[in-house]
Amino acid sequence: MSSLPPTEFSLTVRCEATTLTVLIGGELDHETSDELLSEVSEQLSAGHPPFRDVHLDFGKMTFIDSSGLTALLMIHRRTSAIGAGLHLDNRPPTLERMLQLTNVLDHLTTPPTRTGDQRAEEDDGAGVT
Repeated sequence: MSSLPPTEFSLTVRCEATTLTVLIGGELDHETSDELLSEVSEQLSAGHPPFRDVHLDFGKMTFIDSSGLTALLMIHRRTSAIGAGLHLDNRPPTLERMLQLTNVLDHLTTPPTRTGDQRAEEDDGAGVT
């Protein structure tokens, strides 16, 4: 039996106005989770205008272990401390399953923001049975 070599870990950071986006690639595990936590912490304290939203994009992540989950919980603690919403975007099935099994998805993430059009549509249907 052969196994695939690990995918190299990578982080790509984008700061746009009040939104921080971090694209995560490769394996988020005991060897790499500190790098993610350090990068996000550094960005949050770098003196930019305060971030209102932090998006972690997992579209290129290939693996996550309990150390990776711990890093996500620590990032949530830091975003909550500054009043920023945490969004876990493009979650692969392995991350989705881990979040469901540990029952932390609702704790970690900010509900999607409704637009004015969505609020108007919901208000139009209010009271109708």
